[in-house]
Amino acid sequence: MRRTAAIATVFLGTVAGIGGAYVDAAAPLAGWPTLIGYPANAVIAKGLQVGGVLCVLSGAYLLAVRLVWRSTNKRRAHNTRNLLRLAFGLVGIVATLAVVTANWLGLLFSLGVVGFAVTFALQQPLLSLIAWVYIAAKQPYGVGDRVRIGDAKGDVIEVDFLVTTLWEINGELVTTNQPSGRVVTVPNSVVLSSNVVNFGGGGSPYVWNEVGVQVSYETDLEFARSVMVAEATDLLGDDMAAGISAYRESLAETPVELEVHDGPTVNVTQGESWVELRLRYLTHPRRGQRVKNELYARILERFNEEPDRVSFPVGRNR
Repeated sequence: MRRTAAIATVFLGTVAGIGGAYVDAAAPLAGWPTLIGYPANAVIAKGLQVGGVLCVLSGAYLLAVRLVWRSTNKRRAHNTRNLLRLAFGLVGIVATLAVVTANWLGLLFSLGVVGFAVTFALQQPLLSLIAWVYIAAKQPYGVGDRVRIGDAKGDVIEVDFLVTTLWEINGELVTTNQPSGRVVTVPNSVVLSSNVVNFGGGGSPYVWNEVGVQVSYETDLEFARSVMVAEATDLLGDDMAAGISAYRESLAETPVELEVHDGPTVNVTQGESWVELRLRYLTHPRRGQRVKNELYARILERFNEEPDRVSFPVGRNR
């Protein structure tokens, strides 16, 4: 249906352009009164030609976008659509002004002078537009990625010419990496002056997470660590193995050398009156909190089954 509408728009624009050229050349409206102070022939001809240009460009844009969205890569399709929108918009503006003025050289010179003046008046929007070009070229993030840009954190739902729109995570209303339901708009210019953190996008789609459990110094630490590793392995299983493989592949493309374990590990941190066991594992960033909750419940259940081997610190100083 959209393809038919796009073709019809191109056809309508072509007919309007031909009609405008005919009115301009044959002057069939020579006897008409003036319109807005200009001869009727000139006004009607220019109107038809401008309408023809806009219709042809609109139809061509719709056809191009339809072709782009056939791609299975939504991020690439989204970026290409934005580039097409900018390109067709610029061509439409220049072509419309050229038709109206009928003076290409003067038009280009005028646009240069106006553009020089606008640069000073609209510094921030222009900076955001430059940042959008950087985002499209370098792709520090894309639609669907979970990111932190400056103080804002969320899932990217739109990258426009001037702003990036996020579906907020955490924020002032909720914690533990949960959606707040709010939409946050971040100027693209922030990307050029702030840290951008991409949780899984662009490299490996997995991130390392930790869940910590505090136990007393009387605890059998070796047993407690083995329980935590076993529960994480049982819960994550093949998913973590696939994640580690992807993580290693991404790491191999960089000059960074890191030791990557084949499974979950447990690190020990000493406190004033307790020992904290921190289970480290690999998971997808959107499943991080859900996996953490499940692991914590499993580990506590196993620890409570072995009160002689695992005990918890007692006191108010934790």
